[in-house]
Amino acid sequence: MKLSVVILNYNVRHFLELCVKSVQAAIKDIDAEIIVVDNNSPDDSCKMLKQLFPEVCLIENKVNLGFSKANNQGVQEAKGEYICILNPDTVVAEDTFVQLLEFAKAKNDLGIVGCKLIDGAGKFLPESKRNVPKVKVAIQKLFGNSENYYANRLGETDVAKVDILVGAFMFMKHEVFNAIKGFDEDYFMYGEDIDLSFKSLKQGFDNYYYGKTTIIHYKGESTLRDKFYAKRFYKAMQIFYKKHFKVNVICDAFVWVGIVLAYNFRKKLKDQPKDIKAYCLMSETKNDALENVLKRDIKLISEINGVYENTEVIFDANHLSYKKIVEAFSRFGKNESLTFKILPKNSYYIIGSNNSYSRGEVIIFEDN
Repeated sequence: MKLSVVILNYNVRHFLELCVKSVQAAIKDIDAEIIVVDNNSPDDSCKMLKQLFPEVCLIENKVNLGFSKANNQGVQEAKGEYICILNPDTVVAEDTFVQLLEFAKAKNDLGIVGCKLIDGAGKFLPESKRNVPKVKVAIQKLFGNSENYYANRLGETDVAKVDILVGAFMFMKHEVFNAIKGFDEDYFMYGEDIDLSFKSLKQGFDNYYYGKTTIIHYKGESTLRDKFYAKRFYKAMQIFYKKHFKVNVICDAFVWVGIVLAYNFRKKLKDQPKDIKAYCLMSETKNDALENVLKRDIKLISEINGVYENTEVIFDANHLSYKKIVEAFSRFGKNESLTFKILPKNSYYIIGSNNSYSRGEVIIFEDN
């Protein structure tokens, strides 16, 4: 088998359904499998998977094992030559894995590969490509200077070596995952991706950022900033620094204070629902480019309603490829007047989010 896609799920049933549908489209012509590890979700995620995706390998945990243990558990069951660690709140393009498999064939000493991530508003997520967060760099970022934290030397669509990749999407050879001994199970949540990336570098592998393919990451779903966030993230950073660097009490205190300040700042960035003035359904575009159709329709909406602001665009995955949808998100994400939702194929709801800090919205048409 060529590829195993491992998805760790906790309590995001509708996002998981959308994710699996996009992955199925992406592995259509690849000898591949999908493995979902569920960390004791209180929703009906497992019931949904059994009903809609009986071919998916489902591992049902009776307790929440955390990110590291559960992903290691999934990889143990994987049969693929390559594996992809994937968050359940993501949407991949139809050619994402095809491109990465081709890219991997041409590289020696290949470690972990990441790609361009955008949020539900189409905004680029800078954590797609990062430098090693040494103590000085981490402190700089926590106090507002992220110049040395993110790999800003690389453009969003570049392809180049990079140090640290994000756990929402990590593609690598199965043998590389085993060689670096997988995720460190001392981490429960947060920091595991930094640690895995750094272990790959220390073992002599080359990590790559591959900006030629883009996926959507509804970040607020899997990295929800609840009351335990600061404590968990601080503990993760403590583990990382003690494991890989020498730190002192002063640096430790700076990191803790910075994390608390960052968390309190993010609490203020809650997703304020917009007063939607008009809706635009994007479906079959025939021979026209989706971008041109969307521009035309929004122009028509503004002429009819006398407004341009606060238009919500709904992309119909029954007739549009996920690649076209992702490209449209990325292309129009700079327009603050637009919000986006997706109608998944053969589904009864629309789904989306307006930023990467808070949970998205699922609008159910009817209960099936």
